[in-house]
Amino acid sequence: MAKCHRNNVDPLILHRIPSASSSSTSLNSFSRSTFRRLILDAISCGGSSRYQRELQREEDKITSGSKSETIGGDDLVTKSEKLCDLLNLTKMETGLERKKKKKTEEMLEILKRVVRDLQVEETDGEKKVMAASEVRLLAKDDTEARVTLAMLGTIPPLVSMIEDSQNEDAQIASLYALLNLGIGNDANKEAIVRAGAVHKMLKLIESSKPPNQAISEAIVANFLGLSALDFNKPIIGSSGAIVFLVKTLKSFEETSSSQAREDALRALYNLSIHHQNVSFILETDLVPFLLNTLGDMEVSERILSVLTNVVSVSEGRKAIGEAVEGFPILVDVLNWNDSERCQEKAVYILMLMAHKGYGDRRAMIEAGIESSLLELTLVGSPLVQRRASRILESLRAVDKGKQVSAPIYGITSSSSSLSRERNREIRMSDERRAVKQLVQQSLQSNMKRIVKRANFPQDFVTTSQHFTKSSTF
Repeated sequence: MAKCHRNNVDPLILHRIPSASSSSTSLNSFSRSTFRRLILDAISCGGSSRYQRELQREEDKITSGSKSETIGGDDLVTKSEKLCDLLNLTKMETGLERKKKKKTEEMLEILKRVVRDLQVEETDGEKKVMAASEVRLLAKDDTEARVTLAMLGTIPPLVSMIEDSQNEDAQIASLYALLNLGIGNDANKEAIVRAGAVHKMLKLIESSKPPNQAISEAIVANFLGLSALDFNKPIIGSSGAIVFLVKTLKSFEETSSSQAREDALRALYNLSIHHQNVSFILETDLVPFLLNTLGDMEVSERILSVLTNVVSVSEGRKAIGEAVEGFPILVDVLNWNDSERCQEKAVYILMLMAHKGYGDRRAMIEAGIESSLLELTLVGSPLVQRRASRILESLRAVDKGKQVSAPIYGITSSSSSLSRERNREIRMSDERRAVKQLVQQSLQSNMKRIVKRANFPQDFVTTSQHFTKSSTF
C-alpha cells in the first residue's frame, strides 16, 4: 500500500511542483482547494486517478507520433459530440411534450367552455348559436375533438336546438354541428339517433312552411350520414324520412339543389340495403321515377344501385315488372358499352327477374333482350358475360313452352317418334340460323362502333360489313 502511495506522489512532485528557480507567482497560482484535490487524486492509487490518466494521455501524445492515438482522441471527441446531441435531443423532446400537453389542456378548456355555453338558459340564444358554430368548426377536421365533445355531453343540447329554438340560424348551426360530430364516428351517429334527432328533424320540416332550403339541405345531409350506420337504418326508414327524401329527389325546382338531390339518392341507397325498408320505399312512386330517370349517366349508376337492393325483395321485383316500359329501359342500359358498371347492375337486375318470374322472361324477350345478351356474352366484362349466359339459360324455358304441341291421334308410336325427331332437327336448324343471325348483327354493330371511334374511312366500313356477312358461325 505504501508503494502505491509513493508511485502516485512522485509524478505530482515531478510535474506539478515548480522548481526553486521558478518565480513565486507560479507557486501562488495554486489555490488551496486545487491543491487539496490534487493530493486526493494522487493518494487514490494511480490506476484509478483521473489526473493520472490525463497526464498519461499527454505523455503518450508527446512521446509517440503514431496516428492511431490521434485517431483514438478524435473518436473520443466524436463520441462526446454525439452524447451532447443526444442530450440536446432529449431536452427538445421534453420541451415538445410540455408544449403538446399544454396545448391539449388549453383545447380541453375550450371544449369545456363550449359545452357550458350550449347548456345555458334558452334566454341567451345568441350564446348558444355561437357555441354550436364553434362545435361545427372544432369537429370538422379533428377526430379527437368529436370524441371529446360527445363525452362532455354536446349532443343532447344540440338535438334540443333543432326543434326548440325558433331561430333559423340556431337550427342550421345545430344541424351542421351534429353532421360534423358524426363524421367517421359510429358511436356519435348512434347517440344522435338515440337522442331523438330523426323525429325532431322531420317535425322541423313539417313546421317550416314554406320549407327553408338551407334547413332542408342540412337535414338531408344528416340523413345521409346517419343512414350509413346499420343500427340507424330501420329507425330512419320507419320514421317517414323516406317520403321526405323521395320528395327532395324528385324536386327539380329551386327548393332543392343538385347537391341535396344527390345526397337524397345516396341516403335512399343506404336505407334500401335494409330489406325491411324496401316496403316503405314501395309505398312511394320511387321505382317508376328511377326507371324513367335512367339515361342520365351522372346518376344512373346510383339509381341502378338502389334498384339492385329493391329487386332482392319479391315485392320489389313485382314493382319493377309492373313499371311501364321497365324492361325496355333496362335492356337499353345493356347497350351502354361506355359504362361497364351500369351494365353489370342492369344485367344483375334482369337476371333476378328472369330467374324468379316466368312472365318477366316473356316481357324481356318482347323487349329484345336476346340480341343484347348475345352481344354481351362476346364483348362484355367477365361478370357481365356470366350473368348474361345465366339469363339466356332462363329464357330457354320460354322457347320450350312455345314448342310444346298436342299429340295427333291415329299415328303409330314409331311414326310419331320419327316425326318428333324430324321436328327437333328442324327446330335445331332454325335455332342455329337465328343464333347465327344474331351473332352477325352483333358483330356488325360492334364493328360500326369500333370504326366510328377510330375514325376509319368509309370504305373500311363497307369491307368490314362484307367480312361479317361472309363469316360462318
